[in-house]
Amino acid sequence: MPTISNRLTRTLNIEHPILSAPMAFASGGALAAAVSAAGGLGLIGGGYGDSTWLDQEFDLAAGQRVGVGFITWSLRKSPSLLTEVLKRRPAAVMLSFGDPRPFVEEIRGAGALVICQCQNVDHIWDAIDVGADIVVAQGAEAGGHGSLRGTLPFVPEAADLLAAHSPKSMLLAAGGIADGRGLAAALMLGADGVLVGTRLWASSDALVHRRHQEAIVEANGDGTIRTTVVDIARQIPWPRGFTARVRRNAFVQRWHGRENELEQNAAIEGPRYRQAFAEGDPDNTGVWFGEAAGLIGAIEPASVIVKRMAADAADLLAGHAGTTLA
Repeated sequence: MPTISNRLTRTLNIEHPILSAPMAFASGGALAAAVSAAGGLGLIGGGYGDSTWLDQEFDLAAGQRVGVGFITWSLRKSPSLLTEVLKRRPAAVMLSFGDPRPFVEEIRGAGALVICQCQNVDHIWDAIDVGADIVVAQGAEAGGHGSLRGTLPFVPEAADLLAAHSPKSMLLAAGGIADGRGLAAALMLGADGVLVGTRLWASSDALVHRRHQEAIVEANGDGTIRTTVVDIARQIPWPRGFTARVRRNAFVQRWHGRENELEQNAAIEGPRYRQAFAEGDPDNTGVWFGEAAGLIGAIEPASVIVKRMAADAADLLAGHAGTTLA
């Protein structure tokens, strides 16, 4: 079977140009290890910073080369967390949703690659300024936190900027990519690979409640919305300009558009939200998946997802898409 080899696979010493998104509360050591074992590179989700949890998940990934990702504005509150994680020798560290500058030198000093996830052109310029090894152009189709740009035009725009100003930086596409077609399209748009979130959120290796995963199998691409109500309920002060894409459900329908009222009732609604999340209630909490929901028909092992995505993309790029040139 054909395989895809490029500067990303050679630099990371991986078989497939696929990285798993470091999704908070979903991307644990088992998922990261499964993606790496399948030929990609798995990233553990550092989330808002829990050193005990990170130790546990790196232990679970023992024996596999993995990376890690952080919510940058949150990491600034506990920078020692990065120092501790770097002792685990991650292959790469991804910084998202904030200025990467305070952390780049320490990451490089530990021998890890620097990945900067970007949601707009200004973020791309920040990544260029720090000489990021890998830049992620994240479209608004992505599940979880993001911004407004669409993947299809954002990726080639980012590719052009990097080609002109930071040609050694490699590019990953993210947002709405769930199968071989998405990977092949990303490569044609100028990316070196993809960062996959929602499709691996819907894997048997992810730390996601089964009832939430059942909800994604039943959903289609219209079944999500970008909103701030999940962060208001959790009382997590996300910076302006970022929203979360989650499932349209009873909780979101009740509060979206009534954000001020939710803020006033957060002391009551917050515990209800968290209890519903812990119980796997798909209707009364945030269910964190993106528009790729419409491309997901089953919960499968991450290894199956990665290998099929790579094989299907290779077939398409090799000319098996049913199209001929006259």
